[in-house]
Amino acid sequence: MSIIDLSKQVALGIDIGGTNTKFGIVNHRGQILAKGTISTEDYNTPEALIDALHEQIGPMMKEQGVEDKIQGIGIGAPNANYYTGTIEQAPNLPFKGVIPFAKLVTEKFGFPCKMTNDANAAALGEMLYGAARGMRDFIMITLGTGVGSGIVSSGSIIYGHDGFAGELGHTIVKPGGRKHWSTGSEGSLEAYASATGITITAKKMRAEFPDSMLNTYPEDKIDSKTVYECAEKGDAVAIEVFRYTGQILGAALANFVMFSSPEAILLFGGVIKAGDFIFKPAKLHMERNLLPIFRNKVKLVFSELDEADAAILGASALVWENK
Repeated sequence: MSIIDLSKQVALGIDIGGTNTKFGIVNHRGQILAKGTISTEDYNTPEALIDALHEQIGPMMKEQGVEDKIQGIGIGAPNANYYTGTIEQAPNLPFKGVIPFAKLVTEKFGFPCKMTNDANAAALGEMLYGAARGMRDFIMITLGTGVGSGIVSSGSIIYGHDGFAGELGHTIVKPGGRKHWSTGSEGSLEAYASATGITITAKKMRAEFPDSMLNTYPEDKIDSKTVYECAEKGDAVAIEVFRYTGQILGAALANFVMFSSPEAILLFGGVIKAGDFIFKPAKLHMERNLLPIFRNKVKLVFSELDEADAAILGASALVWENK
């Protein structure tokens, strides 16, 4: 009977974003042996993007001496369907329609390929390498340009019957509220709790308070980072922007808790750099909106994955899933 040395097995992790595509070679312990990035926007067809990835990753595998150790390829991408390996109608990618992306990648690279959306990949990465190690029930919320989510129940990602379950960012938290810039829906969580939503809130609030430090910045320089910098300096309006955002986020988190009763909710993404400015009101309003049987049971914690590498790690985790 032979013993398999998992530490010598590696996976390819690829994260396809609207602007850039990141990729890396990852071992079973979550160490990135080599990585790189290309501009997604430079390629108008999926075949062109895959060819470019092969040109970059091929020499990387050879340099690391892992050509015969690759166990598979994991890909995180917008609107990626775990069941079919397709990217379907992704609004922020240069190629449209239903793309059999996993099949095309396997044909080009010669390795099995699994796909899911980027938030589900982040949840898998957190479960394998990060703060959710040992957890079987948790929710991953990514707070960046948008709001993504991955729901893990009994140790498995919830994909639903068609592969697209878990779009918590598009749940309606304020009926008839703010119109979403892309979907057109009114009052979704993403319209308020994303970096984009925070920017919109900040611009509205600063217009009402001329003395706010936020008014020292030109319109096009107002973003969530600017709001954080002003909040750190004690600007009351900037602090209120995060309190308001945290209140909406916390109420939404309470709904999510009562849906799946997770052990923890993990927060990831650029918005969490605001720290307690958003964390404290989110926690307060989550607990306030929970039924008593759920209160003070669910941990609200920040991701332990390095933001720069999390997408690659999450995508690679798909390869080890169910192994």
